[in-house]
Amino acid sequence: MLRAKIHRATVTQCDLNYEGSCGIDVNLLEAADIRVNEKIELYNINNGARFSTYAIPGKRGSGEISLNGAAARCAQLGDLLIICTYGSMDDTESASYVPKIVFVDDNNQLAGLKA
Repeated sequence: MLRAKIHRATVTQCDLNYEGSCGIDVNLLEAADIRVNEKIELYNINNGARFSTYAIPGKRGSGEISLNGAAARCAQLGDLLIICTYGSMDDTESASYVPKIVFVDDNNQLAGLKA
């Protein structure tokens, strides 16, 4: 089941020479309840690429969405991403579960939250 989503975040940095991961502004991680080192699925709106990595904390309030290592090959600066996490739930949990959906503005600042 979809657990959390950051919708239409803009890539702010790509670094091929980093060991891997996706840096996400801590404000956005907290709003979406995405944990540090949690597996994330990323969907590039600009080119259709779909890939996965793990979340690391970016500087609070910076709007950072940085793709590192191999993930940096899947997007360019300025591309829009949908960042999702999924979790296993039994029928009882899933019947009433509402995922956290974080909406951001053009600077990757929190613009809205649906939960």
